[in-house]
Amino acid sequence: MGAIPAARDQWYVIHVLSGQEQKVKDNLTRRIATEEMGDLVFEVLYPQERVSEVKKGQKRETKRKFFPGYLLVNMQMLNENGSLVDRSWYFIKDTVGVINFAGTRDKPTPMRPKEVEQMLLQIREREDNVKPKVAFEVGDTVKVADGPFESQTGIVEEIDPDKGKLRVSVSIFGRSTPVDLEYWQVEKG
Repeated sequence: MGAIPAARDQWYVIHVLSGQEQKVKDNLTRRIATEEMGDLVFEVLYPQERVSEVKKGQKRETKRKFFPGYLLVNMQMLNENGSLVDRSWYFIKDTVGVINFAGTRDKPTPMRPKEVEQMLLQIREREDNVKPKVAFEVGDTVKVADGPFESQTGIVEEIDPDKGKLRVSVSIFGRSTPVDLEYWQVEKG
């Protein structure tokens, strides 16, 4: 396996009961304090992304998990000799809602530094940027839910996912006119 990462460089993926991610994270966080595990368990992440949609003309922003059934934990599970730190192992395994460490049968393997770096970057990006709940494709029929063309129907001509914008062709006075709209301003037709 190579060199054992330093304590604070060890990250693990923990498989938890689906739908219980937040509950397990909260439980772990609470137990870190009450059982004085802060010297071994440093951070628990529940990766989510912000998602926007329009319902009944109202723009709503919610959070959606992007690794359902998994948490990421920064903790010392292996000592410098590569042996399991029993206190860490039992702390995680005895937490209600935890199924197991992902990808292991017996001894957990820390994620590779490059994987951790990419994962943390992805988590930060997804938490900072709002993503549309519905994905659009060129040719889709959409209904404008907000703005001056509200309740008009149109066809998606172009998509700019980086800016979260669409060019939609709507009929104005019998003529097809391209209109630039944000994702959240339209609903699937």
